[in-house]
Amino acid sequence: MKKILIGLLMVVAMETHAQDAKMNAYINNLMGKMTLEEKIGQLNLVVPGGGTVTGSVVSQGVDDNIRKGNVGGLFGITGPDKIRKIQDIAVKNSRLHIPLIFGLDIIHGHKTIFPIPLGLSASWDMGLIERSARIAAQEGTADGLSWAYSPMVDISRDPRWGRIAEGSGEDPYLGSRIAEAMVRGYQGKDYSQGNTLMACVKHFALYGAAEGGRDYNSVDMSRIKMYQYYLPPYKAAIDAGAGSIMTSFNDVDAVPATANKWLLSDLLRKQWGFKGLVVSDYTAVNEMMAHGLGDLQTVSALALKAGLDMDMVGEGFLTTLKKSLQEGKVTLQDINNACRRVLETKYKLGLFEDPYRYIKEDRPAKDILTPANRSAAREIAARSFVLLKNERQTLPLAGKGTIALVGPLADSKNNMLGTWAVSGDLQQAITVREGIRNVAGNNVKVLYAKGANLTDDTTLAKNVNVFGPRAEMDSRTPEAMLQEALDAANKADVVVAVLGEASEMSGESASRSNLDIPESQQILLKALVKTGKPVVLVLMNGRPLTLTWEDAHVTAILDTWFAGTEAGNAIADVLFGHYNPSGKITASFPRNVGQIPVFYNHKHTGRPLEGNTFQKFKSDYLDVPNTPLYPFGYGLSYTTFAYSDVKVSKSNPAGNETITASVTVTNTGKYAGEEVVQLYLSDPVASVTRSVQDLIGFRKISLQPGESKEVSFPISTQDLKFYNSNLQYVWEPGEFIIRIGTSSAETKPAKIVWSK
Repeated sequence: MKKILIGLLMVVAMETHAQDAKMNAYINNLMGKMTLEEKIGQLNLVVPGGGTVTGSVVSQGVDDNIRKGNVGGLFGITGPDKIRKIQDIAVKNSRLHIPLIFGLDIIHGHKTIFPIPLGLSASWDMGLIERSARIAAQEGTADGLSWAYSPMVDISRDPRWGRIAEGSGEDPYLGSRIAEAMVRGYQGKDYSQGNTLMACVKHFALYGAAEGGRDYNSVDMSRIKMYQYYLPPYKAAIDAGAGSIMTSFNDVDAVPATANKWLLSDLLRKQWGFKGLVVSDYTAVNEMMAHGLGDLQTVSALALKAGLDMDMVGEGFLTTLKKSLQEGKVTLQDINNACRRVLETKYKLGLFEDPYRYIKEDRPAKDILTPANRSAAREIAARSFVLLKNERQTLPLAGKGTIALVGPLADSKNNMLGTWAVSGDLQQAITVREGIRNVAGNNVKVLYAKGANLTDDTTLAKNVNVFGPRAEMDSRTPEAMLQEALDAANKADVVVAVLGEASEMSGESASRSNLDIPESQQILLKALVKTGKPVVLVLMNGRPLTLTWEDAHVTAILDTWFAGTEAGNAIADVLFGHYNPSGKITASFPRNVGQIPVFYNHKHTGRPLEGNTFQKFKSDYLDVPNTPLYPFGYGLSYTTFAYSDVKVSKSNPAGNETITASVTVTNTGKYAGEEVVQLYLSDPVASVTRSVQDLIGFRKISLQPGESKEVSFPISTQDLKFYNSNLQYVWEPGEFIIRIGTSSAETKPAKIVWSK
């Protein structure tokens, strides 16, 4: 068997070598014909007017620049007809007929919108996450695209940062597994099928650690912190074969990422062996002038020499590199290297073989927003929801009786898709009101009342309505809306209050310093609770919110994030028990903003707090416990699960052995359910300070009532490794604590002593 495997690997290596040789010969021949201007033109990525704009600048004179060979790619344009017309200009009217690459921000679906990535991550289901990316690739390529600016793999421990909605939370291990799944989903095994997209991993690097949770802000951290907690998901995505990577807006070690040679060349290309394309974020090259690095010519030269290949929108490369070459600030080799990587990308995507391979006029009708895609969106959305509270088993709701459906998000198509759904059609979205009607039919009487505006703060509403009406002001007074809601509540058996954020209260340029539910909705919720009726809070949110009052006073809380096209149907499926929620949160919910950052894998201190009550001269707060309101990995079910003690196959392993840690999980309730069994490791004594615990494994299982399953995890020395003060990835012998449980805060321990 070993000889057969070696033989197969040799065959694959030979085929890869032959393919590379063929590609190199083609590109060498093409570059031999190119002028300096045409080489620089390939480094120019533009967004034309009339397309999907995700920044403050729109490119001018695009058609003429394409004819001159001054454009390498476009983004923001979709549809086979539109893309064909632009590709025609490049292929038929430019001197060398070099095709363009077309990209777009496909973040959580293209036309069929799935839950926001933070919601997807709460499913802890890599198969479903990969499937969502596969469907997005199918739809994106049907719309003429070949490049997706996704996945965003930035680790974030600060929910004030709006783009936490676009990532997978606070943990590097889970984030790495999701990064791999997304890359596999977008790219498949190769690009030859014509229905796979090239993934673009973003934002390299550390963007999720922006100071104060304020978007585009500075980042400063130690190298150990980088390597241990923030860099692993980028590396995992690259190891999974991601074809491109996007730089971040922030600085790293006081040098903006877009011109950071250590980051883009030393780490990315030399240490990690990345051979793909590096593109800037939207006008990130130009923005280095505001960082204080010099004029446009200076920062463009710095970016090129650092290892940047494509300049998104800013056109600094296009307008300054020739002059910089003449003045010796860049070399022809610098320009050739970047040009070659752009051309290699197009070659790998098959665009030189067929510039129109992603432009098939019959595909949109067959592949976009199909019943099968919508069914998948509904299934995936339901599996992303997290049950945060369920007092007196209020959920699932009975399939009969009267429901008071209340809240500004209960019937708002404008807010179902969530942030970064650039190609989503709001009118295709299913609201909660529609979903309840679809699922419960005439057996349930629904009394609907808006109850309140999303916010009564006109300034906040204006800020979140940049992309259209998300926080609309009702013509009625707040008092009239509240009274209508109370009238409905008093006639109902149960109140379902659909509250939270507007979709654009999270996402890019949507940082918040106050993470409460907006005051207008708090007034509504408190009044509903005072009626004495059971109140089910259905949350829509793009980040962890501060829910201390809500947790103490409402009957049940279901966090649905922003669930996408099939939001309403999926929410109704869960409310009425057609699916038992199984999500677990991936970013800790703080008790108040003053706790931030609060995260599960924090370091030991010299004065650790024992227990959760205040002790003088310990690392704690006078006014609030250290613990989050809802910890990483937390999520309830309509059923209950019991965990046995942890068993290890060997308590004293040595060297490169692999041991097994096992636990028996039993469904002790009356509903079938799924449970995410989580494996954590603690390293009490090491040469550097370690986290109190780190996630090193998880498994999602399904259990019928009364059923038990043994869940086993292999553990090797690879799982013991960490970065020491010399940035060596090592493990050290000694005592380790294995923890298995239902969340980071509720585990069963077992001790092992591992010797060299």
